[in-house]
Amino acid sequence: DREPVAAALIRFHQFDIVGTQEGLKNQLEDLQKSLPEYVYYGIGRDDGKAKGEHSAIFYKKDRFTAVDSGDFWLSQTPEKPGFGWDARNNRICSWLKLKDKSSKKQFYVFNVHYDHRGVEARKESSKLILQKIQAIAGKQPVILTGDFNGSNESEWYKTINTSADLKDVIGQVDKPYINNGSFNSFRTNNPSTEIIDHIFVSKHFKVKRYGILTDTYHGKFPSDHFPVLTDLVLN
Repeated sequence: DREPVAAALIRFHQFDIVGTQEGLKNQLEDLQKSLPEYVYYGIGRDDGKAKGEHSAIFYKKDRFTAVDSGDFWLSQTPEKPGFGWDARNNRICSWLKLKDKSSKKQFYVFNVHYDHRGVEARKESSKLILQKIQAIAGKQPVILTGDFNGSNESEWYKTINTSADLKDVIGQVDKPYINNGSFNSFRTNNPSTEIIDHIFVSKHFKVKRYGILTDTYHGKFPSDHFPVLTDLVLN
């Protein structure tokens, strides 16, 4: 029921790249059909193929070419499906190396969804994310998007935001557009003001805009999270 609205939202706001969380294969394929100008990459977290939720990345195919791609799990054995630490579910991070067809510039996009119950898992996931980004991308430009199940006061958020490699885009704009938290629970009276969905970038990017988009239709929501938008320039 929500698919046409979600597709219309993505198209209207002209996202070049979209990090998705909790997408099942049939949901991602439905979005793909409605958005033929996009393609996506991502694998299922439960079997490394199609089973379970994906942390898929959509991108505009007329603007970017995928040069490389991969995935790792948030666990002590990141090369294969499995639980990590005190997590309740398998958790996966998918990534792409994209090349801008016009400028020929290349950069990496990592997209992730942290566990919602395991505190230790969330802490360790941030350490693993930084290690993996360093190993995969090195000193090249990086964007990290995701549902981190933690505000900017959480330890796992601070681990990334205080690192030498990545910083939250929200702190790099003068007037961020924030009328709500990023999680609505499909409820109009949700009082949360916490932002738990974050976008981090390496120093190669200049941040022009940031906003939490509270688009609704007849009092309903395209998703239980609001999209978080940023407008970036790759130096």
